[in-house]
Amino acid sequence: MNITGIGTDIEDISRFRNLPFTKNKALYNKIFTKKEIKYCLTKQDPYPHFTARFCAKEAFIKATNKNISEYTSIEVLKKGNKPSINWKNKNVFLSLSHEKDKTLAFVIVLNKGV
Repeated sequence: MNITGIGTDIEDISRFRNLPFTKNKALYNKIFTKKEIKYCLTKQDPYPHFTARFCAKEAFIKATNKNISEYTSIEVLKKGNKPSINWKNKNVFLSLSHEKDKTLAFVIVLNKGV
């Protein structure tokens, strides 16, 4: 397998915290899948988790170098204790981190080498 792209993104958690889910559901539904929203809302403070998923989507777009206009076509899930990206059977490594007021995502996309 060969690396076909890498991407990273960092965001302020306040970007989502200042747009509360209950008052901005339409916006959240444009960015996040139902599964992502459900997962984030199970957390006491969902905004670091929303921001991390947004970062992952941005980093993935950078790594694939594709014009992906529908963020909901990229789904960030947890498989066990690891975050993962579900998008058209791409083989993707994802790392997420959040601390105080920032989140970071790092993505590596591999070519499956058919």
